[in-house]
Amino acid sequence: MTVTDAVGTEKVAPLLAGPPRTRSRLASIGINIALYVAAIAVALLLASLLIVVATDAAPGDVFHAMYEGSLSSPSAIALSLNQAMPILIVALGAAIASRAGIINIGPEGQLILGGIFGAVVALKIGGPPGIIIPATLVASALGGALWAGVAALLRFWRGVDVVISTLLLNFVAIQVLSYALNKSWLLQETRQNVQKLPQSDRLPPDLQLPRYGSATGFTVSLGLILALVLAGLVAFALARTRWGFQLKMLGLNANAARSAGVSMVLLGGGALVLSGAFAGLAGGVMLTATAYRIQPGFSNNVGFDGLLVALIARRNVLATIPVAFFFGALRAGGGYLASTGVPRYLVDVVQPLVVLAALLPPVILSLWDRRRALRVARREAQIQTQPSAIGAVA
Repeated sequence: MTVTDAVGTEKVAPLLAGPPRTRSRLASIGINIALYVAAIAVALLLASLLIVVATDAAPGDVFHAMYEGSLSSPSAIALSLNQAMPILIVALGAAIASRAGIINIGPEGQLILGGIFGAVVALKIGGPPGIIIPATLVASALGGALWAGVAALLRFWRGVDVVISTLLLNFVAIQVLSYALNKSWLLQETRQNVQKLPQSDRLPPDLQLPRYGSATGFTVSLGLILALVLAGLVAFALARTRWGFQLKMLGLNANAARSAGVSMVLLGGGALVLSGAFAGLAGGVMLTATAYRIQPGFSNNVGFDGLLVALIARRNVLATIPVAFFFGALRAGGGYLASTGVPRYLVDVVQPLVVLAALLPPVILSLWDRRRALRVARREAQIQTQPSAIGAVA
């Protein structure tokens, strides 16, 4: 008797076919690239059609403007890199928190508090730039850590969900910024500006991070080097240290980690606080490298962009570097698009469309892999429930 006679050809075929082939690493990279290119191309096409309908612009204006503003020249590339700099720093902190299984939705507020703390040190404390600039960055990191520490305290003391507390603290941070900018003893500008805008004094040139490169072309801030160094350090710490292994254990299975002696309060709370410190540092870098003063809207959604970068990179720290550059190029290109006369509200639609397109490939791949895993599980279940059929093969 054959297996075909025993259970039928239709039932045997899946059993003898074996598990589906796994994709090679090269094939996975190729599929990822193809999905990203296709998704972003569709997003830009939709944006072009939207602008054509709303304005008299030509369909190719969006593509051309985005390219001109982000990649067309050394100065445009430098602008993209400088825009990506704080986004990358925020993403590194978000990656640390997510590795521990904690979703920190508060980088925006933590960045704001970091900027406030840094501005107070830079504008209120005198001293040589060699001391004040590092002190400003350290104070910014402490400000962000303090704000994330509030969420950590609420989580482990009162059981408040981290997602809710960090999200709501963003709005509290906006009010703290407004208060600081309207108090003369804090950050209110010493001279009344013509527009009567609430803002801080501008940082003097000697307290700004130095820039490197050509005066008319490719110039990048020292903050970019700092961001890349931090990326390397975080990647090494998460992959090669005991601390990184414990974070991964905590993120995968909190109960198993607790049984192995890992403290949820110390390790999980520490990861959240460290994530806030990175967001605060990003605020300090923005203050000393690009903004040079604190104003309403200072954060400019950089915190949320950094969180998106970490999610798109899927906990891969080194992958946050190219993804952050993509977001920086998107910001630079969007600014140039607005300068060509396209209404700002349309630019604000174009950017989310491209961001949404960047989020789709990981979701598609995740669903694809999940379906493959389900097929493998079903075949294994069929083999286990019909062992006699396999043994009857002649």
